[in-house]
Order: sequence, then structure tokens, then C-alpha cells
Amino acid sequence: MPKETYIPCLLRLFRQYGYDGATITKISEATGLGKASLYHHFPGGKDEMVKTVLDYIQQWLGQNILSALQSEGDALLRLRRMCDRLNELYEGGEQPCLFAILLLGSARDVFHDQVKALFRTWIDAISDVLIGAGISRKLASHRGEDAVIMIQGALILSQGLDDPSVFQRVIRRLPEDLCRGKVSYH
Repeated sequence: MPKETYIPCLLRLFRQYGYDGATITKISEATGLGKASLYHHFPGGKDEMVKTVLDYIQQWLGQNILSALQSEGDALLRLRRMCDRLNELYEGGEQPCLFAILLLGSARDVFHDQVKALFRTWIDAISDVLIGAGISRKLASHRGEDAVIMIQGALILSQGLDDPSVFQRVIRRLPEDLCRGKVSYH
């Protein structure tokens, strides 16, 4: 089987155990591949596995999040589409964000630049929608950052409280919060 077959399993493992906790033994057991087969599919080891998962997420974000933000419709509708897709990705707040996990521990130095670029692309896409809705560039940029802060914070809190309703509440109200009047931040 091609290595892409193992992406859902690897994503689940890295979300659950983080980079350092997802040992080759755990990965081997979860995928059903022996260690030699793992290294055949992923000669770069665990780093290549994470890179493959991040590439998959980047593609998914482009096809789902960015396309929702760049689709037809007013800003509110496009932001709602984004939130619907995020709800799907994070399984209603049941799953943590791999980006946040990869910014901790020894993975940070290896994957920081790729995660940073993915965050920047996402923030910029949200900002573009808000600029198109008549919000100033600076305020739109702040709100794009705020959107990611709220999403990531809600995911962390949902995980910490074992209560996905925190994430669901944020996702439901986020589009309206982002589109509210042109009040500036000081």
C-alpha cells in the first residue's frame, strides 16, 4: 500500500501522543507495519511521517478552509463555511490541533517553519475576507489572528475540560464576531 494510506492513523497517533510520545513501536502497532516496513515507506523515519501528515493537512486546508474562504458569498457565509469545515476537521472539538502539538517538545525546531507558514496562510485568508467586507487591513489582520487564537484556545480548553461544547460554541459565534462593526483595537 502507498504511504498515504497510513496518514489517518499517523494523524490520530500524533494528535494523541505528540511527536515525542508517538514512538516507532506505537506507530508500528497502530499501522500494523513492522519497523522495517515503516522505514521502507518512510525512510526519513518519524520526521518524514510527520512531514507527510503536515503535507496532507496543508492540502486539506487548501481544499476545504481556503476554498471556503475564497468561495462565492458574503463574508459571513464564507466564514461560516470555514467554521463548518473546522468542526469536521476537529470532530466537533473532540480532536486537538496537530499544529499546537508540534510546537511543543523536540518537534518544534523541526516543524516550526512549516506550521508557521500554515498559520500565516490561514490568518491571511481570513483577513482577506474581512478586508473584502470593508474592514480596514490592520483590523482585519488582528481579527484573523484573533480567529485562530479563539479556535486554538477553544480546542485546548475543550481537551482540558473534556467538553467539546466549548469549541462548538466558539465555532458557532466566530463568524459573527469577526464581521461585527468596524471597531478598532487599541
